[in-house]
Amino acid sequence: MSGYDYHVVDVFTDRAFAGNPLAVLPDADGLDDAQMQSIAREFNLSETTFVFPPTKPGATYHARIFTPASELPFAGHPTVGTAWLLSRLGRYGAGTVVQECGAGLVSVDVSDGGAQVTGASPTQSDELDAKPFAAALGLAPDSLASETVRVCGCGLDWAYLHVDDAALRQVSVDTPAIAALPGTGIYVFSFADGRAHARSFADGVGVAEDPATGSAALGLGVYLVASGLLAGDGASSYDIEQGIEMGRPSLLRGSVTARSGRAVEVKVAGGVAEVATGRITAP
Repeated sequence: MSGYDYHVVDVFTDRAFAGNPLAVLPDADGLDDAQMQSIAREFNLSETTFVFPPTKPGATYHARIFTPASELPFAGHPTVGTAWLLSRLGRYGAGTVVQECGAGLVSVDVSDGGAQVTGASPTQSDELDAKPFAAALGLAPDSLASETVRVCGCGLDWAYLHVDDAALRQVSVDTPAIAALPGTGIYVFSFADGRAHARSFADGVGVAEDPATGSAALGLGVYLVASGLLAGDGASSYDIEQGIEMGRPSLLRGSVTARSGRAVEVKVAGGVAEVATGRITAP
């Protein structure tokens, strides 16, 4: 059968059938935008990555990332999973590679078991009223651990809603309300002792709920520093458990460097496991 090779890997996990699944086409030359969108819709995973030769100096490869509904300039689990898979396929060894994507050049450190991605320059908004964000998730005001939200990111912006842990099991999503709010979607989380329990909702880009969201894990480091939950100077680390409610437990390990109360660099790491390979015809 003619077509394109594909691989499916699970990201931010140490075993298959957990974490966040990702489809990767490691040799996507010849596919146009409409074909890539159709293939991403066919896989119907939160993201599919299409790999091309680099076009910018210093890049190791060029990745284009599609949800079932649209293309993204950057996403964390596709970056981690794609870099690890290409190393597994023998395109390069372990160590630092540079991914070219819509957000620019992204550094990825690849190891035998997974990869760590360094996010783009951190951004953060002023404080926003948390009530509309809570209402979009069907949560009462008394479930909030903070009355303010910030939109933060390191290549892709998310709105961060800090709640008590019990609220994470009470979410009832109002998709139009989420789409009307700023950010790619809402990342709702509890936090204690350096560990977050999180869920993410971004139906506006075709992902109703995501079991592990690397871009949001990066932005969470920005939020935690801005909110005083992590140190405002120096290096801190944090772990994120996500996907529990979906039956796909994931673990994301973040680290953030801060200066004068603002994050200046954020990284997120996780494991990757192989699941499937095959060929798909071009639409």
